[in-house]
Amino acid sequence: MELVEYPDAEMMMMNLADKLASELKTCLLMQDHVSFAVPGGTTPGPIFDSLSGVDLDWGRVHVMLTDERWVPETSQRSNTRLLKERLMVDRAAQAVLVPLYAEAETPEEKLPDLAAALTPELPISVMLLGMGADMHTASIFPGADRLDHALNGDDRLVAMRAPGAPEPRITLSAKVLKAAINRHLVIVGTEKRAALEKARGLSPREAPVAAILNGTTVHWAER
Repeated sequence: MELVEYPDAEMMMMNLADKLASELKTCLLMQDHVSFAVPGGTTPGPIFDSLSGVDLDWGRVHVMLTDERWVPETSQRSNTRLLKERLMVDRAAQAVLVPLYAEAETPEEKLPDLAAALTPELPISVMLLGMGADMHTASIFPGADRLDHALNGDDRLVAMRAPGAPEPRITLSAKVLKAAINRHLVIVGTEKRAALEKARGLSPREAPVAAILNGTTVHWAER
């Protein structure tokens, strides 16, 4: 794990957007298309805002989420909605979305189709992850119903239900996360920094983020 500290979150978001754009451009020199996986939630919004205006061959960039809440795009809790409002606008409107949601009552009903669509995108070229104060990453939560499968199984996608998660989730498995060619984790605040340090001494079952720290660049700002 490499830890990069920044004077403030604004500078971190700008610098990280530049870093991600540079990695995408490098990958595009070697591949017909690249896959770019990003988290939902509030933290990456400013990164998306910066990236959306970058001069990049976005039509060859396939964007996906690291995880999704099983809610329709009309919901304020939809990560897909966040992507379309904050990242896939301006120049990045030309990017191709690889969905992690399809209309159905449960994620299990659509899991085979979504996993099949994901296969051509692997390994992921550039990945950005977040982390919760409970040390979860993507939607691999401590105490989740299929935690062992998400951490150790061979499936690309896993449907998850966890304490504290109001709705079912669908998440990339640890196997897919760890295989990403370029992998970054972004966190803000002293609480998450303390959680990160704690996770480094715990097992992935106790702290799922520990499963992906090896080989990951962690970007942190206090505020």
